[in-house]
Amino acid sequence: MKKNFSNQLLHPVFKLVQQTASNSNTPAYAVGGFVRDIILKRPVKDLDVVVLGNGIDFAEKVCTADGKKRKFTVYKNFGTAMFVLDGWDIEFVGARKESYRENSRKPRIENGTLEDDQKRRDFTINAMSIGLNDHDFGELYDPFNGWQDLKEKRIVTPLDPDITFSDDPLRMMRAIRFASQLNFTIAPETLDAIARNAHRLEIISMERIMDELNKIILSKTPSIGFKLLFDTKLLHQFFPEMIALYGVEFIDGKGHKDNFYHTLEVLDNVAKSSDDLWLRWAAIMHDIAKPPTKRFDTTTGWTFHGHEDKGSRMVPQIFRRFKLPLDAKMKFVQKLVLLHLRPIALTKDVVTDSGVRRLLFDAGDDVDALMILCKADITSKNEEKVKRYLANFDKVIEKIKTVEEKDRVRNLQPPVSGEFIMETFNLSPCKEVGMIKNAIKEAILDGEIPNEFEAAKKLMLTEAKKLGIAH
Repeated sequence: MKKNFSNQLLHPVFKLVQQTASNSNTPAYAVGGFVRDIILKRPVKDLDVVVLGNGIDFAEKVCTADGKKRKFTVYKNFGTAMFVLDGWDIEFVGARKESYRENSRKPRIENGTLEDDQKRRDFTINAMSIGLNDHDFGELYDPFNGWQDLKEKRIVTPLDPDITFSDDPLRMMRAIRFASQLNFTIAPETLDAIARNAHRLEIISMERIMDELNKIILSKTPSIGFKLLFDTKLLHQFFPEMIALYGVEFIDGKGHKDNFYHTLEVLDNVAKSSDDLWLRWAAIMHDIAKPPTKRFDTTTGWTFHGHEDKGSRMVPQIFRRFKLPLDAKMKFVQKLVLLHLRPIALTKDVVTDSGVRRLLFDAGDDVDALMILCKADITSKNEEKVKRYLANFDKVIEKIKTVEEKDRVRNLQPPVSGEFIMETFNLSPCKEVGMIKNAIKEAILDGEIPNEFEAAKKLMLTEAKKLGIAH
């Protein structure tokens, strides 16, 4: 039975495309992700249109079909053109067939039929098209049974998967991304082909790999994607530091937990609380230095002393290699990796105002994100233990609110500035100014004086006297 989706083609662009196709005698079809997503009833704002002719010329005609002038952008190298209409991004390209060289993912492109264009698609669920012409408006073309694969939640390539992935190795990352985003399974023959072709990822730029990886990280349950990346050895091609987390070592019958699967659990926990990509990256990186800091002590067992400090120093080099931003986003990840043990330590002791003040001072505006990460880091098969830790954690969060309201130490700038100290004692910049300022900061954090100007000024005079500085 033929399937028709004309009831879902209500956006004004579809009538413009149909009209242009009829007037220019150029067949046109909606393709790819748009078709997949309307079948899945996912929100759509992107439309790809394939025409049996020149995509750029066709786009220009659609753009002005209703007599309105619209700006459209041409990408001559790719033979595509696009414009925006009522918040939708609409892209046009001529139907084509592709052939690849061994050492490049850039194909030789020739004009082709609709069937040629569907064959070159990555997966059956993306190889469906919908007619936008008078005679077939809304009709589904599904040569590779993508409809059935969507129903069965399965990722399959339309052609031999070895050819599909060898031609364009980025498709391996995309397969796993779709599995992670849609919670689909990858067909066994497709999954085996990814494992066989994992080494081909070396010809893909790091920027393209990261684009797919970030989409996996942002999926609802990122561990689905990471487990597939690990099992197919794709992850081994670009993230050896994460691979090093895998496995359990035993000495004298004592083993540590598998830090790879622990990291994935923490990542999933963070994903339940936040959509922030960089907070999720902090979850991925929080234990990244456990392998190089791992030691065995006959008394205490396995230790990872200093892994938070070493891990924070590993963040910039990993971000640089991954071509991820080296700006405030990287600094945020670095800070959370460095501080991730601090709130957990507070749950084990009596929660002092001083400890909370210092945490607030060091974490600043990122304290809320840090608490999400630390709560996510509480993982154990012992449910009672987790419940107890989480209850303690709630006490720490309450204490943070109380101390913050009372002492205002988040992003603390002592009420007495370095300039005021220099003016008061007629000093030029020198180490003594820093010593006085630091003594005031420490006194506020320890709760010895309130975070107020008069109290800070009084302590400034006392500290200056100790240093032999005359007023």
